[in-house]
Amino acid sequence: MNVLLINGSPHKEGCTYTALSEVAAQLEKRGVQSEILWIGNGPVRGCIDCKSCWGKGACVFNDDCVNQCIQKIIAADGLVVGSPVYFGGIAGGLKCVLDRVFYDAKRLFSYKPAAAVVSCRRGGAGNTFDALNKYFTISSMPVVSSQYWNGVHGDRPEEVRADKEGMQTLRLVADNMAWLLQCRQAAGLEPFEREVRVKTNFYKPEL
Repeated sequence: MNVLLINGSPHKEGCTYTALSEVAAQLEKRGVQSEILWIGNGPVRGCIDCKSCWGKGACVFNDDCVNQCIQKIIAADGLVVGSPVYFGGIAGGLKCVLDRVFYDAKRLFSYKPAAAVVSCRRGGAGNTFDALNKYFTISSMPVVSSQYWNGVHGDRPEEVRADKEGMQTLRLVADNMAWLLQCRQAAGLEPFEREVRVKTNFYKPEL
């Protein structure tokens, strides 16, 4: 079993990395392998709704980490996405990555347990946590919870490590992720057959 942890901060080994490292260390204690993937701090274009990815599971733009993320999520058994809080929301680069990763490929992530991890100095964690979870809940991905919302506080890695409640919350995220993966492995059950998706737009038809 293995879990992919995406570090959505432009800082490779900052507060978000520190939080994800705590999750990774606890997963290892539970016998689950993990990898922390940093999205980098270079330019990342946003989704342009060109629909070129439909049915392909890959973005037409191949000059950043998006397609790498897609392939690594497909190969993983579980997913953790970490983001710092920028103006009360997801970091901009990560938002661009996730919009493109999930646009078509979300159908390939179904039933993989997923968790959001948020790092903030003071406020905005709730909005960011909610926004991250929306990617999972639109993709039939079981959301991994904890004893509190999955986040830590601190302006520097040493402050994050000093957030004892936050770090404990993240260790429980890892425990719950490992438990879900082990339950799935032990049960050996295949998902129910899904209906063909119905899509409707909210418009008033002509009479």
